[in-house]
Parts: sequence; structure tokens; C-alpha cells
Amino acid sequence: MTSTVPAPVTRTAEGSALQAVLLDMDGTLVDTEGFWWDVEAEVFAHLGHTLDDSWRHVVVGGPMTRSAGFLIEATGADITLAELTVLLNQGFEKRIDRSLPLMPGAARLLAELAAHEIPTALVSASHRSIIDRVLSSLGPQHFALTVAGDEVGRTKPHPDPYLFAAAGLGAEPARCAVVEDTATGVAAAEAAGCHVVVVPSVAPITPADRRTVVTSLEEVDLAFLRGLMTL
Repeated sequence: MTSTVPAPVTRTAEGSALQAVLLDMDGTLVDTEGFWWDVEAEVFAHLGHTLDDSWRHVVVGGPMTRSAGFLIEATGADITLAELTVLLNQGFEKRIDRSLPLMPGAARLLAELAAHEIPTALVSASHRSIIDRVLSSLGPQHFALTVAGDEVGRTKPHPDPYLFAAAGLGAEPARCAVVEDTATGVAAAEAAGCHVVVVPSVAPITPADRRTVVTSLEEVDLAFLRGLMTL
């Protein structure tokens, strides 16, 4: 495992019950959810198959084993899961090497959290090789801990990645604010017992108890995240 796992952080935000902020990557901090679908469509086109656009909602936000497995079954493509995983990761790496746009408000939010020394983790279902490439644009200094999908026994929608991140930061899950963009990520964060802020990227998500939906990260700042702890 190559994730950055520091000694547990015991400090909390002064004057707040907020102990840590845990952030998803694709579609939340970087505008890449569309990249994954484009790469999937391109790979399957080379295999002689056309993807149905309605499948996009099925594969978004989850572990690659789930999305790749679904696409193999749906298309009947003659390729193994291991082979497809390699092709998808390679294709995505090429895409982000050409362009990696940040979501509106992402850079400002990360800078604010760092300025106030809020323990922050990046929690993604993407593989470590992808995360390390994206971190060069996001700034690795913004995260005390990063968790990749291929470094936990069960990734999203299971709670394990968020429980691991909270423990690594010395925080109680109930005192963590998670920022997500998909139903799969929201399910993982809620199962871990965290407060969730959702910025939907592909499919709409409705508000619920301990779940706040916004239209953009530009609506989210430290005061907003601290306020979640009183809900």
C-alpha cells in the first residue's frame, strides 16, 4: 500500500466540532467523470462495441471492477476484466496528461482548508497510479492522507475508504465532512457515518438527513462545512 498514512492527527478546528474534511476526486475536485466515459467508449469502440449512453449512470462513481465488469457483461465483449482494467487506466492517464481541469471552487476550497490547518484527505475509487498523477495538479501538500480504490479491501459504495481516512486523521466519522458527487460515493460516506455535501456530476441526488446538496463547490467554504456539524 502506497497511500500516505501519517501519525493520527488529534487536533480539531478551533471553535468547531469539525475534525476533518474528506474529499472525493473524480467529478468532485477535478472535472474528469466525462473523461472516464469517453475512455470507456473509445476502448469498447476498438473492441467493436458501442456503449449505450444510459449505462453512464450505472458505471459512474464506482470501483473499476464493478464498472468494467458491467460493461463487459452488457456488451458481450471478448476481453477479461484484468485486460480491460489495464486499457481503461492507460487511456485515462493519457487523457489527464493532456488536460486536467479543476472543478469550479476546488482550488479555493483546498487553499482555505490548508490555511486553517484542517486535516484533509483525498478518498477516491480510482487506482493509485491515477491519484498520483492527479495530485500533481491538485497539490499533494493539501492532503495529509490519500486513499486509493486499489488499496482497500472494499472500496465505495462500502464505507471502508472513509472509515480508513477518518481513522488515519484521528477523527470521528460523525465529525467528518465528506464532499462527493455520485450516489456510490454518497452511499459510502453515509455508511461510514459522515456528514455529506453532494455536488452532483452526472445523475441528480436528493437532499436527506445529514446530506446537503449544492450546485457547485463555489458554495462550499470552511464556515459552510463547520455548520454541517450542528445539523
